[in-house]
Amino acid sequence: MTLALIDYQAGNLHSVANALRAAGCDDLVVTADPDAVARADRVVLPGVGAFGACAAALRAVEGLVPALERRVLEQGAPFLGICVGMQLLATAGEELGHHAGLGWIDGAVRRIDVAGSDAKVPHMGWNDVVPRVEHALIVPGEAYFLHSYAFAGACVVATTDHAGPVTAAVARDNVMGVQFHPEKSQRYGLALLERFLAWRP
Repeated sequence: MTLALIDYQAGNLHSVANALRAAGCDDLVVTADPDAVARADRVVLPGVGAFGACAAALRAVEGLVPALERRVLEQGAPFLGICVGMQLLATAGEELGHHAGLGWIDGAVRRIDVAGSDAKVPHMGWNDVVPRVEHALIVPGEAYFLHSYAFAGACVVATTDHAGPVTAAVARDNVMGVQFHPEKSQRYGLALLERFLAWRP
C-alpha cells in the first residue's frame, strides 16, 4: 500500500511521516508529483500556517490539485487532511482576507470566537475529541490542538470545546479531516493513523 504524503512546503512533514511509519505505513512517499499522487493508494495532506498561504502553495504546484481531485474525489482513494490540510477542504478561509479552499466540503474557516469567556486564541494544547456522529476513524479521547481558526459548515463528525463547540473533525465518503495533530497526540493520534491505514470507506 503506497501512501502519498503531500509536500507543498506547508506542513510538518518529518513528524507526520514518522508517525505514519510508527502506525504501520511501510510504503510512504513524500511528494508533490502529480504522477505519484495518481499511483497512491492513500493520501495525507498536512498543513501548518495561514490558510491563504497554504492554499496558494498547494495551487502553485502544477497539476497537483487536479491530481488530488482525480485520485480522491473521482477514484475514491482514502484521504486524511491534518490541521490546515483539513481546513483546506472547506469552500473558503477567512484568515487575513478571503481565500478559496478546495471546496470538497461545504463550509468556511473562521477565527475562533472566544468573546465572553476566559479562553485564549490560539487554541493550544490537549483537549477532548467528542464524536458527534458515528465514524470508523473517530473515537472519544484527547488530542493535541494548535490553531486560531476553525471550520464551520457541513459534515462535522467531532467537536472539541473552546469557549463553545469547535470542529475537531470533518468527513465525507472517503475524505477525512482532523483539526488536531495526530503526530503530536501520542497514543490517541497513533491509533487514529492506524485506523486510517486500515480504512476501507
